[in-house]
Amino acid sequence: MSGDQEQQQTPPPPPSMARRASPNILITGTPGTGKTTTAEMVAAAAGLEKVTVGDLVKQFKLHDGYNDEYDTYWLNEDKVVDKMEDMMADGGICVDFHTCGFFPERWFDLVVVLRTSTEKLFSRLEDRGYLPNKIEENISCEIMQVVLDEARESYSHDIVLELESNTVDDMEANVEQIAALVERFRQEHRQSGEA
Repeated sequence: MSGDQEQQQTPPPPPSMARRASPNILITGTPGTGKTTTAEMVAAAAGLEKVTVGDLVKQFKLHDGYNDEYDTYWLNEDKVVDKMEDMMADGGICVDFHTCGFFPERWFDLVVVLRTSTEKLFSRLEDRGYLPNKIEENISCEIMQVVLDEARESYSHDIVLELESNTVDDMEANVEQIAALVERFRQEHRQSGEA
């Protein structure tokens, strides 16, 4: 299925793993696919709280040291999950992170995987000043759809949504689609609460 066809399909509303009035959303993808900007826009459009995992890792030292070769922290997944557990319980959170398999499945009602062409991705990562080995690794991950496969292996297929993120128009359409899914989730949960 082409990217255009994938974007035009709206999946059924995600099933809630808990009785939440507002969904938790994970926006994930290879670094440089537009996760942080998309998450900021989704949070603003849908009235969600945005949580950037990378910021939590730095702020609360949720890592096991620094990897000089790749200019990044060694993530301690257990510390991240412990730190985020309470904040995820009530819903209404939009999480932004470049990997997804270690988060508990019960946390998310929608997992959005952003995809970007390798040409665009290379340019974005180069503009960020990424080291050549880090650019090469991330381009390989995008080609091999590592994050998408991880999402499909970690979460129910009916909550995983793959979206292209090459242009500003893509990003705006993605935000509109995700915000509509959030609103649909809220409406359905209001109706089920009234029954």
